[in-house]
Amino acid sequence: MRTPPFMPLSMPSTAYRGRFAPSPTGPLHLGSLVAALVSYLDAKTQNGVWLVRIEDLDPPREQPGAADAILRSLEAHGLHWDETVRYQSQRSEAYIAALDQLAAADQLFWCHCSRKDLADSAVYPGHCRAHRQPRPDAAIRWQVPNTIERYADRYQGEQLIDLAAELGDVVLRRRDGPFAYQLAVTVDDLDQGITDVVRGIDLLDSTPWQRALFRTLGANPPNYAHFPVVVGDNGQKLSKQNHAPALDDANADQNLQQALQLLGLTLDGEPPETLLQTALAHWPNISLQRRKTLTPDQ
Repeated sequence: MRTPPFMPLSMPSTAYRGRFAPSPTGPLHLGSLVAALVSYLDAKTQNGVWLVRIEDLDPPREQPGAADAILRSLEAHGLHWDETVRYQSQRSEAYIAALDQLAAADQLFWCHCSRKDLADSAVYPGHCRAHRQPRPDAAIRWQVPNTIERYADRYQGEQLIDLAAELGDVVLRRRDGPFAYQLAVTVDDLDQGITDVVRGIDLLDSTPWQRALFRTLGANPPNYAHFPVVVGDNGQKLSKQNHAPALDDANADQNLQQALQLLGLTLDGEPPETLLQTALAHWPNISLQRRKTLTPDQ
């Protein structure tokens, strides 16, 4: 594990614990820099702890060396984390323990349904719910409670979701073995004491599952804030899958200026730490309310 020089912009407080959790499928790009920046500024303006977690649960999609490249980019842009980096690939025992807890409560079933089987279903139709014991070559699904998830998202406002009717039973471990995102992110947020999840609006639909899973595992869910994502000229989210260009770490100050401008802050200055200090002073006046996208030419 790599630990950066400890250079906090303010003394951390355990009252607020946030995190940035990239997948190592490629280097950081402008969109992921904005994501890191929003979560960082939100934490630091509240005198909080900011963590970095590498979500390396899907080896076939991961790029060799990407995790280290992401950490180097964060350091180059002055975004220094407060505790040891966590790697989800090292957390199998915790995820298995959570599955055991859910199985003991008779909330899991083993599902053989293929994507083709479910192609005409908006939510999982319940074909395999009777399979309550482990079976070979099957995904593990959580039979979600029949509840209404209602909460206030700090950026997107009131959210109201009928968990069973609108989202349905969710896979927690894939047929081919890897643990699913919904399980891993919830277990790690719980274990690390995350109080505020600040992430892109593209993950808003995952939140009701995670909130319900938090309570099922015996904990209160954190606060959520889903900010608008950066889109390109074609209207698509900037992402590694859409071949967004990698950041040039040698131009960290320009990269930060561009990312901050997307967020409504036109700032000059270098090095990155100076820009971040100035951004912190202005951040409480920035509003991302009810916005879905950010465009580079706005």
